[in-house]
Order: sequence, then C-alpha cells, then structure tokens
Amino acid sequence: MTKISDESEVTRCLLLIETRLAWGTSEQWVNYDFEKLSDAIHESTGVRLSVTTLKRLWGRLKYESAPTLTTLNALAQFAGYTDWRTFKQNADDVQELGAVDEGQPVVASGPTVVKRSSRYYWLLFLIPFGLLGYALIPAKKRTASYTIDSTRFSFRADKMVTEGVPNSVVFHYDAQASPTDSIFIAQTWDIARKKLVPKDKKEHSTIYYYPGYFRAKLIIDSTIVKTHDLWITSGGWLCLVEDKPVPLYFKKEECDTGNGVEVDAEILKKYNLSLHPKAPRIRIFNQGDLGDLMSDNFVFETTIKSDFNQGTNVCQPVQVLIQCKDDIVIIPFSTKPCVGDLFLAFCGAVATSKDADLSKFGADLTQWTKLRIETVNRHATIYVNDQKAYSLTFPNTPTGIVGVQYRFNGVGAVKDTKFESKGRVIKF
Repeated sequence: MTKISDESEVTRCLLLIETRLAWGTSEQWVNYDFEKLSDAIHESTGVRLSVTTLKRLWGRLKYESAPTLTTLNALAQFAGYTDWRTFKQNADDVQELGAVDEGQPVVASGPTVVKRSSRYYWLLFLIPFGLLGYALIPAKKRTASYTIDSTRFSFRADKMVTEGVPNSVVFHYDAQASPTDSIFIAQTWDIARKKLVPKDKKEHSTIYYYPGYFRAKLIIDSTIVKTHDLWITSGGWLCLVEDKPVPLYFKKEECDTGNGVEVDAEILKKYNLSLHPKAPRIRIFNQGDLGDLMSDNFVFETTIKSDFNQGTNVCQPVQVLIQCKDDIVIIPFSTKPCVGDLFLAFCGAVATSKDADLSKFGADLTQWTKLRIETVNRHATIYVNDQKAYSLTFPNTPTGIVGVQYRFNGVGAVKDTKFESKGRVIKF
C-alpha cells in the first residue's frame, strides 16, 4: 500500500477549497482573490492566514518549509473537516482504494509537485465530497429528471432592528414544492457558504455582524429560485476590529472626531489591543440611505491617514471602498516602496500592479492623503493628492451607492468625506 505524502494531502485540500469557492482555476487568481480567501477562512475558522501564506501554499511564492499545524487545521476546517488529523484519516481511506501511484503523471497546482495516478484521480474526491455534503458540490448545473418552477416558492427576510449591527435577520421561506431535500439559504455573495435548511420548516435566523448590502438567495439543489435584497446599515459612523465570531465594536464617542472618525493607539490600549506582533484589522463603515446616488455619475472625496508603519505593517496597506447594491469599488493605498502589490476594482473593472501602473497610489500615509473620484457616464478618473492616479471605464450596469468602508491595520483616521451628484452634496 502506497502512503500519501503530506505534500499530496495539502494539494488535495487546496483542490477541495478551490472546488468549494468555484472561482475558477487558481492560476488566474489575483491578489484580491487571496485577500478575499483570507477573509473567508478567518470568518469560517477564526484563524487569519495571511495573503503571503496563501500565495505560498498555492505556489505563487517560493515556499521552503512545511505549513504549520495551525495553518493545516485552518485549511482542513475550511474544506469541511474538524481538523487536519480528520482530513488525513480520510486520506488513508483513499489509500485503501489504491488512489495513488508514485509512477504516474503529475497533476498538481499546489506548492510542490505531486505525482498522482490519472486513472484513480477521481477517487481523491469521492470520500471528501461525500463528507462535505451536497452544499459543497461545484456550482456546475447537474442533470436532473425534474424541473423547478420558481413561482411555487417564497422567500423574504425581516431585520430585528432598523439600523446598526449586530442585527438578527429572520428568513421566511416556503420550499414545500421542492423535489429534493437539498434546500439552502445563501446569506451573502458567497454561495459556497450556503446553509442547509429543512424542507418542512418555514424560518431560518442568523446574525449579521457587519454592515452591507446583501442579495440573499433561496437555492433548491443548484438552482436559485428566489432572491431578497437585504440592507444592513451602520447607523452613521461605525468603527470595529475584525474578530471571530463577534467583532470588537468601539463606541461612537470613542472614535468620532466631529469631522470624521479615528481609531488611534489610545483606543486600542483601552481594549488591551497591541500593535505587535500583528496589528488588529480596523474597519470603519458609514452606510445608509443615500437617495438616488448612482455609481455611473458621482464625485467622491475623502481624506485618510494611518501613522502606524512599524513591524509587519511597514507597507501600510489601506483600502477605501465605495459599496454599492451588489457591486463594489476598491481603491488601494500603500507606502511608495510597496506599490508592486496593489489591487484596484471598480464595478467590474479590475487592475493590478502586475498589469497596470498603480504607482500613484503610493503615498506617505502618515500624513493626510486626499482621494477624489470623478465618474461621468461610467468613466472614472481617480486623483490622489490632486494628482491624476488612474482612469478607467467600468463595464457593470450602474447601481445605487449605499455607503463607504475603510480598511486599516492598527490605526486609521478619516475626514472630509462627501459625495456630489446632480447638484446635491452628501457629507458624512
């Protein structure tokens, strides 16, 4: 009996994660995808794997040493197992089926080259898929002997409070017409994290800890039969630290400066949070009803500062997000020496440092840095400190703007934030 190597087990786990995410081949993933994966793993497992670690695991960066047990446990949990040991025990079951043949061709996308038998390759997926369950089967449409009439289903959601987080939501659904017991509710954009719900029940409740505009979905088998737009607003400025399962919320009076908001070292000290060895991930939100403000024609201005540039935060990565209904704008910043790894997204248009000049998003972030975006008929021009930094035309259908979000490491400050559109000025 041939023993499966640790390298092949890691690679198999990565393949399962790729299947769960359904983002396409990892060879085409950009930095944003790894950032999003880091967030997803943290939200699911409570363990934060850095973008660098994930890139090493997926073979994007040179990887000399083996992953730590903490990393392996997080990967296994995200793939649907209790821990790495449980994952390996299932790998042993595959060995009994003769799934590995050291003399066969290479089929791998992970950090090391792994030899696998192409004849038995499918067996590597048989047991894990059975354990992960129907919810993690790829989103590819499966052949079925039945058709689903979406008009026979109902789906809506009720928030417990009008504004603010945390906010409980009760989903009301009727799936009695389903020809299968595979009934899911997807609470966010990530349908891979959909929840299996009973066919004979009518309600499913959950708690939202972060503001956002979510298009929840009722899914029968792999078919989306109903959607419901769910808007979790922030109730003005909201400052928090990412954590699992519940973020650490700051009081409004602690971070409100009168002209904006700031999370500084004194606030962190009050909550026994340290900047070293790894600074906490700060998020600042302001989301609410902005009327008819649309993504295709607007002017946006804000000024930011982050004066912590030590230790692991030497690059001072900062993101300014404009959140829309089912769309997003992400503007990146860093110190000038670190502009070689930036990602920009704008309503379907994407640019990375690998294929575009984003060098003007490098700034001295210890000083107030001004961002201005002018968008006319889906053509956006972005200015940093009144200098043109980038321009683009985005492809997505225009949609409503619902607010802003800022992401800092350790400390951060925001002021002079406003939108302008159709002669109207919206100040935050």
